Amino acid sequence: MKAMTRVWAIPVAVIMSAGILAGCGDDSGDEPAQLTLYSGRSESLVGPLIEKIGTEIAVTPAYDKKAAQILEEGDKSPADLFFAQDAGELGALADAGLLEPLPDDIAESVPQQYRTASKSWAATSGRSRVLVYNPDVLAAADLPPGIDGLTDPKFRGKVGFAPTNASFKSFVTGLRVVRGEDGARDWLTKFLANDPKKFDGNGAILEAVNDGSLGAGLLNHYYWVQAVAEEGIGKVPSRLHFFGDGDPGALVNVAGVAVLKSSDDKEEAFDFVRQLLTPETQKFFTTEVGEYAVADNIPLPVADLPPLISDLKPPKIDLDDLADVAGTEKLLTEVGAV
Repeated sequence: MKAMTRVWAIPVAVIMSAGILAGCGDDSGDEPAQLTLYSGRSESLVGPLIEKIGTEIAVTPAYDKKAAQILEEGDKSPADLFFAQDAGELGALADAGLLEPLPDDIAESVPQQYRTASKSWAATSGRSRVLVYNPDVLAAADLPPGIDGLTDPKFRGKVGFAPTNASFKSFVTGLRVVRGEDGARDWLTKFLANDPKKFDGNGAILEAVNDGSLGAGLLNHYYWVQAVAEEGIGKVPSRLHFFGDGDPGALVNVAGVAVLKSSDDKEEAFDFVRQLLTPETQKFFTTEVGEYAVADNIPLPVADLPPLISDLKPPKIDLDDLADVAGTEKLLTEVGAV
């Protein structure tokens, strides 16, 4: 689904303060830092974000980057930073020892439950898994408190999911962490036996729920927030149901950023990470994408949604443990989900 605001023109390298940049070098004539940002996040988000930050150094974004490329490049990677859509990718790089530990002031600026124990990367925004539903098809009172309820025959054929989507894979990876391989296999088998409807992506699920052809669907909350922000609550028939009490269906995954050990400009890269966690930048994530702010108590642009820190009750897992996407893909194939 498209971002909530217009797409801005994006320069290849963004230099926001030429006067300051000219004075960045010291008397020895050192050249100012030039940071290369590998991004798994979209150009329409990251370009305006860099412009908004107004960094004092040049930041050159390179898009459509994945952890797999950095793993292949190893300590020869030309990237200084990696801005990932998903915690699992960052966890894979942390496991490979390719990330520079963050200073405490960065690592501890995010609440404990959305921090990685390794302190090797920082969450920048959060996305809660939810059940979106159409009240004209399914009554709120009939919705289950957790994902096990979706295997009840009364939901047969009424729930959509996107098995090839990265967010669903992250949910299943979290399910494997919480319940083990056998527990995840058991839930998937029962869920698939209840004839859920397959979709290619979260946006298609939301459309089907809104038009009433589907009762409910599993997706990330921000798709619905974007729709409401664009169209108004009165024109969006669906509503959100949040699972709770540590249920695997309440997973809060995060986008995040890391500094690579291969960087020659680590201090400048740390400063860029700090800028992603300021109140101004955190508000950007809520208003432009509909994601939760992780470093400040900034409300979403839709009334009455539960706050991230005080109300959401995700499963307690180390987000680095979402790294085994390959194992999840293997399991999804074995149970016939894809």
